[in-house]
Amino acid sequence: MKMRIIAAAGLLPLLLVVLLALPAVFTAVLVGVMCALGAYELLWNTGLVKQTRLVIYTAAMAFLVSVWSYYGSNYAAAVLGVIGFTALLFVEIMISKCQISFEKIAVCLAGGLLIPFLLAALVRIRAGYYGPFHVLIPFLLAFISDAGAYFAGRFLGKHKLAPQISPNKTIEGVVGGVAAAMIGMLIFCFVLDIAFGFTVSYLNALAYGVVGSLAGVFGDLSFSAIKRQTGLKDYGNLIPGHGGILDRFDSMTIIAPLTEVLLILLPVAVR
Repeated sequence: MKMRIIAAAGLLPLLLVVLLALPAVFTAVLVGVMCALGAYELLWNTGLVKQTRLVIYTAAMAFLVSVWSYYGSNYAAAVLGVIGFTALLFVEIMISKCQISFEKIAVCLAGGLLIPFLLAALVRIRAGYYGPFHVLIPFLLAFISDAGAYFAGRFLGKHKLAPQISPNKTIEGVVGGVAAAMIGMLIFCFVLDIAFGFTVSYLNALAYGVVGSLAGVFGDLSFSAIKRQTGLKDYGNLIPGHGGILDRFDSMTIIAPLTEVLLILLPVAVR
């Protein structure tokens, strides 16, 4: 726990500088690097895909998805990128004389396209008309919910949520995470209202807290299931006390795109 706090304290200021102070292109680069590292963890560290070229193609595509999200999500560029990436993967099948299975290709598509597209919602939020403050919402939902779930589960947890997938998760922890996310969103909106002149909806903020926290639990369990199937404790050790990129940002793969949709359908803070 001590190492987790130290690592978070060291990385949080850097994250805030990138998200709030620097131009949006830096967010795109940061998310792109995260997606590329996450692709490597998903393919190589799990042992699901140990072919070097496939890992390189997938990591490169994962980075490009983030860049594509920043530069306006051009449809033609997306189609060409998907065609080129898919073609490379199937060329590898042909070169290997069908020794590379389609299951491995599917994992590459998930690591190079699906997961990066979901995480790149952070880029689309930051580069869109919402502004830098709104990109903090998915981070707030993920991190505060995680902290609330940890402490509620540690001191009150008695009923296991999904013991075969994530033995430490409890129903009480989930409730604590939801409550923490709701309180965090209320405080966030209060600050935007008082200090920055936003018109906020506290009712919508509560909805963000509930939906975002539950979405985070689903994302966490989804990636935990992959770890159980591949016999891993963590996807990596890049972040001391936290594990790899996918260990720290597994819930973000669901929270970020869901926040993107909520900002459109259920605005929480506008000027």
